Amino acid sequence: MNAVETSRKKSFSLLEFFYKYGTLITILLLIVIFGTATDNFLSGSNIINILRSISIITIIAIGLTVSLSVGGFDLSIGSTASVANALVISMFVWHGQSTGFSIAVTLLFCLVVGLINAFLVINFKIQDMLMTLATMFVFQGVALTYTRGATVSQNMILPNGDFATGVIPAGFKKLGQEPWIIIIMLLAVLAVHLFLKYTKHGRYMYMIGGNPEAAALSGIRVGRYRLAAYLISAVFAGLGGIVLGARVMSAEVNSGAPYLMEAVAAAFIGYSVFGAGKPNAFGTFAGAVLIGILSNGLIMLSVPYYAMDIVKGSVLALALAITYYKRSR
Repeated sequence: MNAVETSRKKSFSLLEFFYKYGTLITILLLIVIFGTATDNFLSGSNIINILRSISIITIIAIGLTVSLSVGGFDLSIGSTASVANALVISMFVWHGQSTGFSIAVTLLFCLVVGLINAFLVINFKIQDMLMTLATMFVFQGVALTYTRGATVSQNMILPNGDFATGVIPAGFKKLGQEPWIIIIMLLAVLAVHLFLKYTKHGRYMYMIGGNPEAAALSGIRVGRYRLAAYLISAVFAGLGGIVLGARVMSAEVNSGAPYLMEAVAAAFIGYSVFGAGKPNAFGTFAGAVLIGILSNGLIMLSVPYYAMDIVKGSVLALALAITYYKRSR
């Protein structure tokens, strides 16, 4: 009997170990595998390239992390990023506005998006994922309608046949280049980490995510914190769309949509980092790094681009399986 109990304890400890450090071990293994299989994977320029490639994913995923902390799930982040991308570029190209004014207007509009999401979720008592799935299509339609389904860029042809005369400022372009795009990402991760872990408001959000009824009975204004979470989520999605615009210097149709799945994957992978068992900023960053290393390494191994989603989807499925298996124990 003692031997059986000892065996169970050992297996449980092994499970705990892989739950806490599995993501980090996987990252290290991938670095070793890709570093051995390719010549330039470990070069400084490629490491910078990986960090740059995950910057927008991480910024958007950080906002999702905040909404997850209150038990929500904001699926409209990709569409919000698309709207922000279209709006900020159009402010330059169509209206000739300054960088500061254009960014401010874009973030203000994203706050309205977050307010709409929060109002519908909180007041109509509809499950967050279902409601934000609906608003995802609404905001996607708003972006398409605003741009008339066209790519917004310098010298584009306007509906009346004239050429757009606005110019995207050089200072704005720097936001999409290293080191600034990487610095913005790291500041976003640090800010949300400090907020969730070291402030009472962050702790209240975790309490709401764990048990909203108990949080309400403790005197916490659940509705206000859920509202704040969706506002923060929308702002970070908007910031991701702005940085995307600075990186590509244009606004493509539905440009933010591809970032949704990767942001969700990064956030859920982060649940298990260091055994947190809950959404957290550093875990989300680690999840984004894992996805970035996978994508970069597979490209360097000449894996076809159409197989990438298979790998990313498999990683997300594994992360979800580990997270929910741990919760059920």
